Formats: sequence, C-alpha cells, structure tokens
Amino acid sequence: MQAPGRLDVAVLVGLQASGKSTFYEQHLSGRYTLVSKDLLPRGARNKQQRQMRLLQEALTAGRPVAIDNTNPSPQEWGPLIALGHAHGATATAYWFPPDVTGSLRRNAARQGRDRVPDVGVFATLKRLRKPSLADGFDTVLEVRFDGHGGFEARQIPGGL
Repeated sequence: MQAPGRLDVAVLVGLQASGKSTFYEQHLSGRYTLVSKDLLPRGARNKQQRQMRLLQEALTAGRPVAIDNTNPSPQEWGPLIALGHAHGATATAYWFPPDVTGSLRRNAARQGRDRVPDVGVFATLKRLRKPSLADGFDTVLEVRFDGHGGFEARQIPGGL
C-alpha cells in the first residue's frame, strides 16, 4: 500500500461481492477519497463522466482516490490511470482474484440495491482480467481474505 500523503489512484479490481468495499473500509478509508458509481443516484446518467469528474476534483485538491467498482478490464481502468498520471499520481491496482462461489454466496446475503443479479457476476467474470504493470499501473497488489475477517495484500512481482 502507498505511503501516507502520497498522491495515488487505487483501482479496486474484482467481481461483485469479492470484498472490495470492505477492504476499502479497513485499509484505505480515511486516507483515500472514495469514488464509486454505486454512490451515484440509481438513475444517474453519464456515470462514467461523473466518476471521472469526481476523480479529477480529488486529484486537483491533492487527495488520493480509491475507485471502488468492479473495474474488470483496461477499458475501465485505462482512463483512471491516465488521469492519475496526468496529475502526477501513482496508480495502484488492488486485484481480488475471482472466487465465483464465494462472491455468489456473499452477494445472496446482500439486501436491496446492494444485491446484484447472479447474471451480473457472471457477466463481469467474462470481462475480468488480472491487472499488470504493462497496463500502466505502478504497483499491483493481490488481495485475499485472511481467514480472520480481514485481508492480506501482497505485491505481485512484475505485476503479473
């Protein structure tokens, strides 16, 4: 994880219900501004443009940002990395390796808007790609549950 006070764009990459939001709360909250399409009004239009505007505003203000969406591929994370680098920020990928059974089980326990149809998890899985340094990230960390209600994050050498 990045040093305190360093300008960074943390891109959380993983299936729905993989632990991304809980990881943010446990490890990044208080240091990183949270940006997530899930926080926008349900009927909001142009969510991608709004997300980019929020990222731009935080970086301009000198605040590190965590992007908490599934971010399954370079199509989603590429613009985030580019904007971060344009502001002199590092870009860190937090990779949550897919555990479809676990994600479906955790998702089934969600209520209301937080629960996504199972088909959504499978659609994300089809697009999900492991991030690497070759994608423009400065650091790639693999995040796994530690078996005690927390997480372990370890740097992936070469980001592969």
